[in-house]
Amino acid sequence: MPGIPGLRGTDHIGFTVPDLDEAERFLVDVLGAVHVYTLGAKRSDDDWMTVQLGVHPRTVIREIRFYRLGNGSNLEVFQYDAADGQAPQPRNSDIGGHHLALYVDDMDAAIEHLRAHDVEIMGEPVASAGASAGQRWLYFRAPWGMQFELVSFPDGKAYEKDADVLLWHPAHPEK
Repeated sequence: MPGIPGLRGTDHIGFTVPDLDEAERFLVDVLGAVHVYTLGAKRSDDDWMTVQLGVHPRTVIREIRFYRLGNGSNLEVFQYDAADGQAPQPRNSDIGGHHLALYVDDMDAAIEHLRAHDVEIMGEPVASAGASAGQRWLYFRAPWGMQFELVSFPDGKAYEKDADVLLWHPAHPEK
């Protein structure tokens, strides 16, 4: 079988923020994440940071905090002191661009919750078509500019109706 032997899925998603306390307020108070644990600073006098993490050898990890968000993957949130400075955050269209999509049962209730917390909402919910028909989605931004997405498809997506392998979905929890 092709692929990584024994692969089970995603364990965690890591990202860097400019201010861990601000990120924690957003992740916990707005999104509902639970703080799991914290790791302290990491620095190296050799090339460990470059070899292991691909960053400048004198870069310092100030702190790492781990969060659990619903029943999905953990979030590993870093704050660095980058020895060679900070690059601007990539847009979705840039190489390395990214967003973090969060499944919600009720898109409208989730949007109202974000609005009540003065979160920047990007546009209006979009109804997908084709293979993704049945899905609605909407992007929003964290206070530090990172893009997140709300996704909801309570009755499943069109492609799932004829799929040979149906992954777990809230509309079909028995699968």
